[in-house]
Amino acid sequence: MSQEVTAPMAGKVWKIQVKAGAEVQAEDELIILEAMKMEIPIYAEAAGKVSEIKVAEEADVEANQVLMVLD
Repeated sequence: MSQEVTAPMAGKVWKIQVKAGAEVQAEDELIILEAMKMEIPIYAEAAGKVSEIKVAEEADVEANQVLMVLD
């Protein structure tokens, strides 16, 4: 069952903390967004494997945009 990791708000991808194929645990930090002059970490909701990263660092993203897919 795939889990889509989405942006909680519009912003810019500041840092991607994992690579495709990486195994992650619940609460692992996946991506850091920069929005409203703040760093907003995005965490895995459950354990899984990063199957696809849909954004690049410095990319502008919209709220609820899919950033990454975990299997």
